[in-house]
Amino acid sequence: MKLPHPCADTGAGPRPVLPSQRGWPLFDAAASRRIEQAALAEALPHSLMARAGLGVARLALALAPQARRIWVLAGQGNNGGDGLVAARHLHLQGLAVRVSLVGDASRLPADALDALARARQAGVAIHSGPDNPWPAGQRADGIIDALLGMGARRGPEGAIAEAVRQIQASAAPVLAVDLPTGLCGDTGRRLGEWAVVAAHTLSLLTLKPGLFTGQGRDHAGRVWFDDLGLAEPLEFPQASLAGPEPLRSLLPLRAHAQHKGSFGDVLVLGGAAGMGGAALLAARAALAAGAGRIYLARLDDRLDPDPVRPELMPRSVQAALDPALLARATIVCGCGGGSAVRDILPAVLAHAARLVLDADALNALAADAGLRAALRDRAARGLPSVLTPHPLEAARLLGVDAGTVQSRRQHSAQTLADGLQATVVLKGSGTLIAAPGRTPLINPTGNARLGSGGTGDVLAGWLGGQWSQASDGQAFEAAAASVWLHGHAAELTGSGDQRLPLRAADLIEAMAASLPSAG
Repeated sequence: MKLPHPCADTGAGPRPVLPSQRGWPLFDAAASRRIEQAALAEALPHSLMARAGLGVARLALALAPQARRIWVLAGQGNNGGDGLVAARHLHLQGLAVRVSLVGDASRLPADALDALARARQAGVAIHSGPDNPWPAGQRADGIIDALLGMGARRGPEGAIAEAVRQIQASAAPVLAVDLPTGLCGDTGRRLGEWAVVAAHTLSLLTLKPGLFTGQGRDHAGRVWFDDLGLAEPLEFPQASLAGPEPLRSLLPLRAHAQHKGSFGDVLVLGGAAGMGGAALLAARAALAAGAGRIYLARLDDRLDPDPVRPELMPRSVQAALDPALLARATIVCGCGGGSAVRDILPAVLAHAARLVLDADALNALAADAGLRAALRDRAARGLPSVLTPHPLEAARLLGVDAGTVQSRRQHSAQTLADGLQATVVLKGSGTLIAAPGRTPLINPTGNARLGSGGTGDVLAGWLGGQWSQASDGQAFEAAAASVWLHGHAAELTGSGDQRLPLRAADLIEAMAASLPSAG
């Protein structure tokens, strides 16, 4: 029997998750186990593993239709059982399949033992140990990593580590089952020295946060999802994968009678001596995002108009700190601010109606407990704030090192949000958007082309321009929409070539051109 293509309209089976066109719930290991146990209690014996293994086989065939030799590495848990079921299906489709069973077969759980027996009965070649089973002169066309799955708590050791080394030594593309071996599904960090770098990952039953943040994207490759034909779980997700929905809701079609006063004011405060470009980028981004009026107050005291965007209105710092202006505008503060930003922050924190804090403003906060108290006081007075730190800036705010932030990105973002009573955008691969009382979002868009000077200033300015057109209470939505578009633009430009950076000034126009259609 020919297996159906995973993207066929069958109502079940593997589906691509990226590129992101919708939001997805994400579940950590503890919640995923509860969901799995509930599903097992309702299902017929072995049926859940049968669906999982079939999904793996279908995807493997679709991804490599010309493949003739498949190497399956199976561990001694249910993840290994999924691999054994897939191996049997692939063998029955006429492929040469060899399984390396890594671990003690007698310790396999019941479902996996049944899968092993069925694979042997079907004639699948099963070898013990992690060594590559293909004879000299032959090699696998594709590899299925079914070693550990979500049950791993520490890095691969012993025979599992050797199996990972063997996988990495092969040139064949890897399909990981549920999670690449050695990757933490909750955090996206590598658990040890060795971790599988997969071309594709098929996440089963639930999507795991670690696939989309930290080192997850580099190890998981393209992520697919198979819900195994089950209804959406009743569990509350620990995070959600962001989609374009907030962007569409925040940018409705403009009414004919609207005018510039309908779309809010933005004031950019930054650009100390030698760093004026950062403030210009932020202001230009706010303009492109659709704000009605944009004021630019540079801390280097320059008042000459922007020759590229004369629509931006220069203001002296003294004029910009007028409480009436601060109270009616969305303030973007800190881009290229240097040490000079410290002197203006007390007034900004006291009077800004809506506040986006970036770059040197965050460093000033980290160094001054009084400023952090003033930030928390804003929330008590009903004044919303958004912080946009990169990992090192977040580490300074938390009093830890950047490695600690990166090893627990979701926890770090939520701790900052709760501690400072603000929406926090923790930038990086899988940018986190967190706020008190909200389910965190992980942004799936973007690539390494954003790793260039000024792209963070563009994000802060665009966020300010986006938020200026929304309500005070939509800080979280404005942040999510801006981050999603920021990454989406990087994906659409340059034909996907990540060898060269996307220059920040070009990013502004790319974001404007990348807006999804109103429909």
